[in-house]
Amino acid sequence: MELRVMSFNIRYGTAKDGANSWANRVELVKQVIRDFNPDLLGGQEVMDFQGKALREWFPGYGFIGVGRADGKQGGELCPVMYKLDRFEMLDTGTFWLSETPEVVGSKSWDSSLPRIATWAKLKDRRSGQTLLFCNTHFDHRGVEARLQSAKLLQERLPKLAAGAPLIVTGDFNCNEDSEPYQVLTNPKDKSAIAFVDSYRAVHPKRSDREVTYNGFKPVEEGSRIDWILYSPGLKATKAEIVRTQIDGRLPSDHYPVTAVLRLSDERKGN
Repeated sequence: MELRVMSFNIRYGTAKDGANSWANRVELVKQVIRDFNPDLLGGQEVMDFQGKALREWFPGYGFIGVGRADGKQGGELCPVMYKLDRFEMLDTGTFWLSETPEVVGSKSWDSSLPRIATWAKLKDRRSGQTLLFCNTHFDHRGVEARLQSAKLLQERLPKLAAGAPLIVTGDFNCNEDSEPYQVLTNPKDKSAIAFVDSYRAVHPKRSDREVTYNGFKPVEEGSRIDWILYSPGLKATKAEIVRTQIDGRLPSDHYPVTAVLRLSDERKGN
């Protein structure tokens, strides 16, 4: 089973970005997604009208996402998109990154805004394999909130997956040196899942030119805050930071990140 996965913070469309406003970027966003042709796509900073545009552009995908403010259309969505001809949706949900994850619009710790994680349990029509795909966006200010959000993912996602492979995409607003990254990839609790960072698995030598937040400038220097993580049992064969631009314009203030994953040998035939 090979999966093409993309994580893409598309920048909320109501931002006053001048020449980089949403109306001037829509074709770029569409092109970048179409060029990679993901089986699974996790989006961040997606407002309801942007979500409607994504559904219109890509009718071959299922779209799951609710607003963080009201559990409906209010505020940012962190949608999960999946190819309908590839996957059957078995279950789905959203929880808030707070001390009360089931309370709509809730926030905790030092979080500046409500934050959410959206997930879907999917059955691959080709292999029969079930997987859990989760997409999230950690707070941009709250250091403690990011740490506790990582712990919350560690607590909830394995229960939802019930042994199935896990894929997590997101804008985590922190880099590899951060505590949240360690909680997810190198947990002290050895019974927890040690998620694998797809980019680092493919590019084991760390570089100072791996930035994913670009501020609408074609920069490369810096660290990644957008990740595609997966549980052991999957393997990354490719991973990229997509720096596509046309006429000097970028599709977003984040570079999308992509990975090609497959079941590792020990999981085949199970």
